[in-house]
Amino acid sequence: MKRKYVFNLLVIAFLPALLLAGTKKDKGEFYEIVVYHFVNNEQQQTIEQYLRDAYLPALHRLHLNKIGAFIPLANDTAADKRLYLIIPISSLQQAATLQQNLMKDPEYLSGGKTYLDAVYNKAAYGRMEVILLKAFPDAPFLNLPALTSPKGEHIYELRSYESASEKIFQNKVKMFNQGGEVTLFKKLNFNAVFYASVVAGSRMPNLMYMTSFENMKDRDTHWKSFTDAPEWKKLSSAPEYQNNVIKNDIVFLKAAAYSDY
Repeated sequence: MKRKYVFNLLVIAFLPALLLAGTKKDKGEFYEIVVYHFVNNEQQQTIEQYLRDAYLPALHRLHLNKIGAFIPLANDTAADKRLYLIIPISSLQQAATLQQNLMKDPEYLSGGKTYLDAVYNKAAYGRMEVILLKAFPDAPFLNLPALTSPKGEHIYELRSYESASEKIFQNKVKMFNQGGEVTLFKKLNFNAVFYASVVAGSRMPNLMYMTSFENMKDRDTHWKSFTDAPEWKKLSSAPEYQNNVIKNDIVFLKAAAYSDY
């Protein structure tokens, strides 16, 4: 029940932001990004067996779909190895009761036994991080990428943009939506999976988005078309959108075999 406890603490800590994100006029969905931090192959195998045989099938039985599971390209040489899970959810209530519902599922409990019953001195992971996000108005729902190359060649790029204050952060969100940044990504066929504001997480104020490509060469070609686009040159030089990001993190990912996309 550790995950539910952590989630509830996040909801309490960031209640004003969550209430703002969940107004009736805003029909978009939420996302839960779960980041598993681990150190060795044994932990990775335990996590992946759990996700493949227990967790994702159980989420599907709860009618949660379009679940992405991703492994960073840099994992082989990284001290802090990670695995990312992206889960679209319709409401905060659904997120808060998810673990409770899973514990009622005998197939989940059976399929995830090795992971769920791991003892304290042989844990399945080093740390589990949960990030809660709200979809942007101009991209209210997760989109499956329309890629034609073999799945093993696909590249997913997860970006995180932090701002210096809440007010400056809202300026960057406006740049994506009213400013036309999301529209430009669509025009240039970036196959974006989602765009969202972080409403509860360890890095705030922050927004995150994921784009997808046939391969790394395709990724580089798309980003050159973006930086060369007249729309971007005009938008990025506009006085009202200056200095609205102070930290930009990029993670390149591959989809796991059991990922929904």
